[in-house]
Amino acid sequence: MNSYDVAVIGSGPGGYVAAIRCAQLGMKTAIIEKYSTLGGTCLNVGCIPSKALLDSSHHYHDAIKHFEEHGIEIPGEIKVNLEKMIARKQSVVDQTTGGINFLMDKNKIDVYHGLGSFKDATHITITGDETTEIEAKHTIIATGSKPANLPFIKLDKERVITSTEALKLKEIPKHFIVIGGGVIGLELGQVYKRLGAEVTVVEYADRILPTMDKGVSKEVNKILKKQKFKINPSHQVTAVERKGDEVTVTATNKKGETVEFKGDYCLVCVGRQPYTNGLNTDAANVKLDDRNRVEVNHNLQTSAPNIYAIGDVVKGAMLAHKAEEEGVFVAETIAGQKPHINYNLIPGVVYTWPEVAAVGKTEEELKAEGIAYKAGQFPMRALGRSRASMDIDGFVKILADKTTDEILGVHIVGARAADLIAEAVIAMEYRASAEDISRMSHAHPTYTEAIKEAALAATEDRALHI
Repeated sequence: MNSYDVAVIGSGPGGYVAAIRCAQLGMKTAIIEKYSTLGGTCLNVGCIPSKALLDSSHHYHDAIKHFEEHGIEIPGEIKVNLEKMIARKQSVVDQTTGGINFLMDKNKIDVYHGLGSFKDATHITITGDETTEIEAKHTIIATGSKPANLPFIKLDKERVITSTEALKLKEIPKHFIVIGGGVIGLELGQVYKRLGAEVTVVEYADRILPTMDKGVSKEVNKILKKQKFKINPSHQVTAVERKGDEVTVTATNKKGETVEFKGDYCLVCVGRQPYTNGLNTDAANVKLDDRNRVEVNHNLQTSAPNIYAIGDVVKGAMLAHKAEEEGVFVAETIAGQKPHINYNLIPGVVYTWPEVAAVGKTEEELKAEGIAYKAGQFPMRALGRSRASMDIDGFVKILADKTTDEILGVHIVGARAADLIAEAVIAMEYRASAEDISRMSHAHPTYTEAIKEAALAATEDRALHI
């Protein structure tokens, strides 16, 4: 039987990063993955493949909508080869997951393929092509999550699908119905909207992106409607039925009226749920909560002192970069170091176009907590860089403490928001004030100038370019 200082169950961003950091700190490390490829949901059927399709569809959309305005003329009809687009997506996935194999070899991490299950707190049975047992002084549970569903919806994975199937369709839908106006639904909805599908979003909450700042939700709603999305908030889905190639989604609106939406594909994006199947947590005395999440303390330690859990399988935002931070945190904790994570400063991103990104508190949260604040907002259309690129939608909003001027939240809708938010995270980690950012030089012409201008607006209501 092989013995290890640390065994990691799950090879997604949290798991493989935890394994690498453990190895860097001198611990003999093993990683267990039940699928044939490493990388988990993010690399295989989540973040990476969806961004590949978003980029490909964006190129197509620009070619048919904007190239002529840029003085680029393409003779003949521009067509989508969906099969080739999906193949390119898969090649990106293959390259990325192959890179994880390289990192495991480089860091001398033993890889086991099979289902990891606790025999007890220090022994794990791995069931794959053959059954193996290993011993581990410490174990990190990083088994991630899977798409959630509504109890009355039958997912046939052909016409009524999850995000996994949406990444490999063989045809462009005529009418793509998306249940759920969150991050995944809007991103995949935009992929197929660009390719020619009619897209209808059905959302239970009173707005899309309901967990984000209300001003952000309102702006994104306006932009997507301009892109011809049909958005239906305050609709409770009550039934989904398929007959042949037609799917009917029945919902009740806020007036109590029954509404039907008919399409040829229905994407169910109602969140994700922790994946703990097969772990046999009871055998290791690892407790789960009522939502099937692994219970952990402030050190991400479970009820079994030598076992930790990270990522989507514990409470908190289900984000790859949050899982990575937790993976490093646990590895360093096991090694006797004193790491930290500021959960308030884990940024969230929506990779639609324009992109959406946020960090810190929303206006609604600050009001609920009774924190006096001031807001500074600057429109992207006022930037020379935005006009040059024709990306004029969106804004940057900075929320700062009314008394101290410390930045409490930053919310961005606009081109490259996913990259711009890093400036806000750094500033907030160092507890910068809005005035601090307003006095820093930002290159011209860039999108980041909007952050400086919003900081000026929050400091003394003196943005220079509006």
